Amino acid sequence: MAMAHTPAWRNFKRTQDLTVVMAVLIYAGAVVHAYLRLPGPMSLVTQRTLVWPGLFLMLSLSLPLIVGRLRRGLTKYVWMSFQAGFGQNLRSILAGVVLLGGAAGFMYWQIVGAAHGGRYPAGVFSGYAAGIGILAAQAALVRVLERAPEVKTQIER
Repeated sequence: MAMAHTPAWRNFKRTQDLTVVMAVLIYAGAVVHAYLRLPGPMSLVTQRTLVWPGLFLMLSLSLPLIVGRLRRGLTKYVWMSFQAGFGQNLRSILAGVVLLGGAAGFMYWQIVGAAHGGRYPAGVFSGYAAGIGILAAQAALVRVLERAPEVKTQIER
């Protein structure tokens, strides 16, 4: 029979999951905004907002889960984040929301700039998608961590 997790671990795990969901929703909104505002054919917008960023998302999600050294490093980072209290209090959650909001604002700003003759915002979409991949990898590694014997003793009641 599995033991119940501590409230701190449940909050941390929930925050990891919600961060991924929130980042994906922000990205989806930015893609819709890009389709409505960016100049050029739809195939160009699709390539710059979905195709290339999708590749970066898949790489940044899969590499840390497949490559042992990357997985160990990211797992250690996730555990240190938990130990530091991330996602367990209002201040840390608000800090995460501010960071996601800042990245979203930057994407929207880039879209508006390109719509008025500025540089096409291909890089910002790829970078944000890569960030989503890393966030998703972290959320997956939370599940790996909670099965580790040395962690289990600290997160179960």
